[in-house]
Amino acid sequence: MTTPRDWLWLLLLAAMWGASFLFMRVAVPVLGPFPLIALRLGVATLALLPLLGWLPGGFALWRQHWRAIAVVGVFLSALPFCLIAWATLTLPAGVASVLNATTPLMTALWAMPLAGEAMTRQRAAGLALGLAGVLVLTLGRGAAFGLDSALPVLAMLAATACYGWSGHMAKRWLPGLPPLVTATGSLASGAILLLPLALWTWPSQMPTATVWGAVLLLALACTAFAYVIFYRLIEKLGAIRASSVTYLVPVFGVLWGALWLGEAVSAAMLAGGVLILAGVLLLGWQRRG
Repeated sequence: MTTPRDWLWLLLLAAMWGASFLFMRVAVPVLGPFPLIALRLGVATLALLPLLGWLPGGFALWRQHWRAIAVVGVFLSALPFCLIAWATLTLPAGVASVLNATTPLMTALWAMPLAGEAMTRQRAAGLALGLAGVLVLTLGRGAAFGLDSALPVLAMLAATACYGWSGHMAKRWLPGLPPLVTATGSLASGAILLLPLALWTWPSQMPTATVWGAVLLLALACTAFAYVIFYRLIEKLGAIRASSVTYLVPVFGVLWGALWLGEAVSAAMLAGGVLILAGVLLLGWQRRG
């Protein structure tokens, strides 16, 4: 059962993850996807390691489950974060956050092969609505539909597919593990994986203070603190209900983009977002039925 406290945590998480698109939009054109995400994961890991040291048996639990934690970390942080960072090179923060709302849809779709659930008519209708929303959003960006405009959208969908799969795997492989252990271990695994790519693509010019500020906020607020909350919600509510935070992320993503970056809120964004959320709700309602 979702309590009022759970909803407050979901709201705070949505606000922070909505802001992550703003910070990526500011930093990724300067740093590039691999350096930005390596910094995001590395700084977040450094922030969490002292807390893990204070947790009785924290490092021992990490060593015991390091393989599962590493796999979940790659697909819940390193890979999707890089895909999203690359997409935000061209996608506005608000558009990226709306596409991120397909995460619960992907989570529910993964429940079919992972939990043996069937593709019913209602599920098919939910999927169709979600895909229609993505199409409306893509065509409504004002650019001709082609490979250049489709690839960032496909990258966002690949990222949410990673989120959906890894949410189920975290619940299956790491039941009862303290959220701090899972968060720290998964972020550290992703940072280590990305380090060679980050060094290889490191920018030649020193970033500005604004960019470094965006990196720190992205790492500390939107990653370290947010992931502890998210893993705790997965453990308490399950993958699908925890992923419902993305119902609210587009609201904050569009809001922060409009307030801080001057991004326009178009009719296509609103229509696409409504269709995506309608599809997600239809698919999720069938699952709970």
